[in-house]
Amino acid sequence: MKIAEALASVYPSFSFEFFAPPTDEGVPQLMRTIRRLKRLSPLFVSVTYSLGEERRRRTIEVVARTKRELGIEAMAHLTCVGASREAIRTRLDELAASGIENVLALRGDPPRDSGPYTPDPEGFAFSSDLTAFVRANYDFSIGGACYPQVHPDSATMEEDLANLIKKVEAGAQFLITQAFFENVHYFAFVERARAAGIRVPIIPGIMPITNMRVIRNIITLDPRTTVPRALERELTRREENPKAVLELGVAYAALQCEELLRGGAPGIHFYTLNTSPATSAILAALRITQPWLNAPQGVQGSEEELSRP
Repeated sequence: MKIAEALASVYPSFSFEFFAPPTDEGVPQLMRTIRRLKRLSPLFVSVTYSLGEERRRRTIEVVARTKRELGIEAMAHLTCVGASREAIRTRLDELAASGIENVLALRGDPPRDSGPYTPDPEGFAFSSDLTAFVRANYDFSIGGACYPQVHPDSATMEEDLANLIKKVEAGAQFLITQAFFENVHYFAFVERARAAGIRVPIIPGIMPITNMRVIRNIITLDPRTTVPRALERELTRREENPKAVLELGVAYAALQCEELLRGGAPGIHFYTLNTSPATSAILAALRITQPWLNAPQGVQGSEEELSRP
């Protein structure tokens, strides 16, 4: 199943993101987590792609097993960082041979403390270049990333939007946002994108705050990401009580998701951090408070619902 085609007929869609485990021993645990989340009927799951050769191999293994063994559509991330054109072609060939039909084409982040991003001399400089290569040579459905609060390497919002237009013109068929904690940024971003002529689905990415490290890591990776002062204050008050932090994080994410869906988002992409309880709790809360979400995914929505951004 190609995700771009499925998004045209499924509303709302829920999807989950995982990262490839650092060791082979972590693969069975991750597969158990994905199996537990299967009961939530995700439209697809995605698996991130890292610099290490072994973790890249595990990305392909987990994606292939998720589709083959669990019957869940899966998407592999693919990045430009540290990879030549031929190495990327090899990965794409492996994915195609494994029956995978979807890739998320990304520039990728350079290793920490390595300085500004420097493309591989034999590779691609930008995600739009990678996207164009995949589109020209393969039959994958291609997703892309976007930043409601502007990509860290873009000088201005206008520059970031121009780069996003190039990515979509190169072949990105749907977009998934970086995690954010204030919905106003998502809605404003979608409005700017639509005004610029971008018509592909823009799926908000939500990362439940399961502990204080989540907030700190996101801000370290993307200093432009903001956290509401009231939320930060309440989390800090609970810092010595991990269970209370988790409960507040889940409740806040559930409210975010409800507002996003009511405001027209086509679905929610959950950054799971390779665990299932928070995501399960959020979707359970949504389906209790919003009965209209209980229809199984894959059912045709109304014309009004399917025309949402």
